[in-house]
Amino acid sequence: MYLRPRLRSDKLTKEMSDQESSTSASQTEGECEGEMDEELDEELDEEMDEEMEGEGEGDEKQQDSPVPGLYNFSSSLCAVLRIKQKYRAMKKRRQEMMTLQGLGGRERTSPKIFTFDGLIPTASYSSTLSSSAPQRKKRRRRKRVMFPNNRRGCRAPPKPAASRAKYCLYLLCAIVFSQVYNAIENLDDHVLRYDLEGLEKTLRREVFGQQGAVDGLLSHLKDYLSTYVHNKPLVVSLHGPSGVGKSHLGRLLAGHFRSVVGETLVLQYYVLHHCPQEADALQCARDLSALISEMVERAEEEEKIPLFIFDEAEHMHDEILDALQQLVDSKQSNEYLNAIYLFLSNLGHAHITKHMLYNSSSVSMATASGRQSHLVKELTPILRSTLEELHPLWTEADVLPLGLLDKGHVMECFLDEMTREGFYPDHTNIERLAGEIEYYPAVGGHEYSQTGCKQVVAKVNLL
Repeated sequence: MYLRPRLRSDKLTKEMSDQESSTSASQTEGECEGEMDEELDEELDEEMDEEMEGEGEGDEKQQDSPVPGLYNFSSSLCAVLRIKQKYRAMKKRRQEMMTLQGLGGRERTSPKIFTFDGLIPTASYSSTLSSSAPQRKKRRRRKRVMFPNNRRGCRAPPKPAASRAKYCLYLLCAIVFSQVYNAIENLDDHVLRYDLEGLEKTLRREVFGQQGAVDGLLSHLKDYLSTYVHNKPLVVSLHGPSGVGKSHLGRLLAGHFRSVVGETLVLQYYVLHHCPQEADALQCARDLSALISEMVERAEEEEKIPLFIFDEAEHMHDEILDALQQLVDSKQSNEYLNAIYLFLSNLGHAHITKHMLYNSSSVSMATASGRQSHLVKELTPILRSTLEELHPLWTEADVLPLGLLDKGHVMECFLDEMTREGFYPDHTNIERLAGEIEYYPAVGGHEYSQTGCKQVVAKVNLL
């Protein structure tokens, strides 16, 4: 009763061994297929041994167990079927691989005895490969990086060693910061040397009705005097009708710079006084060039910036203008680049007068600040084109127009002059004196003086 399942299992195993022997005999057609089948048989033998060991253990347990059953037979049959299925799957996979290799046109021949007969040269072999169907290039699989599951096994990244160059970098940053700070302090000291704040207060107190021109002039001076090294000299040209305060502004600047840089570094050049004859223009130009060169060299030694004021520039001869153009040229040496040139003239006064009389009624000319900004914006390009036609020197200059003075500005001039002369500033007397001056017809509520404040000093002296 207990021996019949055992005999059936032995019979099945015998049939499997006969099948393996038949398959191994049929696979001896080619050497390559034999090798592959041998590997397959080895794998299957191992699996069958494991199954049989498990089956033997099950039989022993069945023998020990008092209750007989069909469990032993069913388990062995399942094991046999499972091995058979595995064998067929692996056999099918090997056949597919062999068919794919056969499509590539390469016949696998492995002679039993190794000889060099029948080998194809490398060039012909490569040509046959190229003529054959293209083969897929094998890709190398990248190895996966495995990380430990537990954090305790993770090794901490190595800490970089402290570099000594870091301290050198800190030292360099400190040096650069100190140098920049000292440079800023030196710039402040250089500006404070010329006392531009005091100059601004003086000009706003002494010059009437020309706040736009004063602001523009102070802006140019602050930008230029903030440093000692320049790539060109500062050239400013003030233009306006007679009596608007051009000469007065020049005298205020000359007095301030004399108190700052010294008497020897300030030059006030009046053309009608220093060179009245046109025949002496060439000699005047030579003398002026020599004087400016001497002052510039002295200023370079003292590390100061000189000031040259040329009043009544409309009467300057061409020889003098040519000499000044060579001096203000940016191609000169460094000492000639550290200088300030101020030209005062009434060139273009007709454009300024006409512009103010025709535009005083506009909304932009209602206030004093709007009047000055509109005057600078509209008249600067017109004046520049007019001046460049006269001489190329004006191409190097920054043009600032000065507008007409109305009756209120004239009264301020009378008040200031009477205070200087020691007269009591009577308002009725000031209005009477201001009414004696000629004015243009009233435009937009403004009465502009034809002579400005030029007659103020003469009328006050008659009191």
